[in-house]
Amino acid sequence: MKNDLPILLVEDDLVDVKTVQRSFKENKIANKLFVAGNGEEALAFLRNEGPFSEPSQAPRPGIILLDLNMPIMNGIEFLEVVKADPDLKSIPVIVLTTSKEERDRVNGFNLGVAGYIVKPVEFAKFAEAIRVIDLYWTYSELP
Repeated sequence: MKNDLPILLVEDDLVDVKTVQRSFKENKIANKLFVAGNGEEALAFLRNEGPFSEPSQAPRPGIILLDLNMPIMNGIEFLEVVKADPDLKSIPVIVLTTSKEERDRVNGFNLGVAGYIVKPVEFAKFAEAIRVIDLYWTYSELP
């Protein structure tokens, strides 16, 4: 990914967070990765509210990697808010989830996600999925 763009990972599962971090390292992705544990925390991050009021601690991400199945505010609820917000809707969101539900995929694309990836179980395949995301966004022009 373009090295100067921070990435926001919205993920509640600490094992999955570690897997993403490990995949970044494996793929030599140097982008700063920020983590929010649910949709409400991610919105606070994006809006520089509460514990994220210092912009240097919560810079605007170039891309959001979003899990769907989270407590407090799930990924679809988060997308509904973000894509309705004129200041946030241009940030590309890639869903990275365990959900294979057609309803979730359709809802995600209807809400404007840039991609939908079902998390592979094997680390090598997970790292490959992250590599493909990196490759795509390295060559994509972002808003």
